[in-house]
Amino acid sequence: MRSPNPLRAKVVVAEHQSQQQPKSSELNSPDVGVNPNLREEQRRQQLEAKERAFLDLILRAYRAERTDGFASFHGKRSGRLVAVGPVNMPVSRLFVEEIIVECRKKHITKVDILGFEFEMGLFPNVLDEARSKGIDIAPKYIPADVFDKRAVEKNQVVFHDVSFIEVKPHIKGSSVAVELTDFSVFYSQDSIANAEATLKDKASKIVVEKGQIVKVSKDKDGIVTRETLTQSWTDWIDYWSVDFDFESKREIIRTQNPDTGEWEEAWTGDYIFENEWQSFRTKKDRSLELSSVFHECRPGRRKIAVKVVDIFGNDTMTIAEVTVGASK
Repeated sequence: MRSPNPLRAKVVVAEHQSQQQPKSSELNSPDVGVNPNLREEQRRQQLEAKERAFLDLILRAYRAERTDGFASFHGKRSGRLVAVGPVNMPVSRLFVEEIIVECRKKHITKVDILGFEFEMGLFPNVLDEARSKGIDIAPKYIPADVFDKRAVEKNQVVFHDVSFIEVKPHIKGSSVAVELTDFSVFYSQDSIANAEATLKDKASKIVVEKGQIVKVSKDKDGIVTRETLTQSWTDWIDYWSVDFDFESKREIIRTQNPDTGEWEEAWTGDYIFENEWQSFRTKKDRSLELSSVFHECRPGRRKIAVKVVDIFGNDTMTIAEVTVGASK
């Protein structure tokens, strides 16, 4: 059965913004600007036109061709099919599972999923599941630059790959500390082979390929050398921070009631990340602490959020559930 078009859902504007990656609730949905005074059929046609324009915008920024005949896919690029996620909610496990089902039915093996946000805890498990079925899925963030006409025209929009965080909580009595144990990135911008082929003599270029930053240089005799600049997973991190009680502050949005014109507040179902501890690099001190201080907590079950901001300014967050106190 064809899945419902995710772009049709109504979007609202959140009061609280994420630090780096634009949240889907902060972006304009295709139904914004649809004339409510039109007849239902005219409204439907206007909405469909806006949806097509929105998808065309994303695909053009991604340098993908529009394609039809699929339930889950909107375009194709370099031998890979492209699915654009919802504009006003995170890409969910159900969304990815529907893609996997269609891939298996139609023998599709390479897929890119573009999304403004991805459901917490979605990766890497769902990618491993797809890989076990012979499907290579590459999830990528849609950047705010897609709405910059000049950036799109100059092919300057970069869709960054999704990263994964691994953490280990340490509990001592009623205190909790968090250790950052891994940060996996799979970024690719350009390729080493292309850099070697196009580089002029006595020149160098920085390339990001398969999660490694490599400096490719060519001397006056045309001899190429490579230098890997990322020696450790920690080299990708600019700073990281911890919220020791993630569910303590709800994210509230304000929407205007179309009938009364009154502004109403409602909980989005999400929470606000509050930075209670952080470790960051400075120009003078490039070191990074990988364990937080111990933080005093009330006894009981709680969710701790850990956010990592990488050297490109992208943030990634993970949640760890812990039980503090005697009862476990």
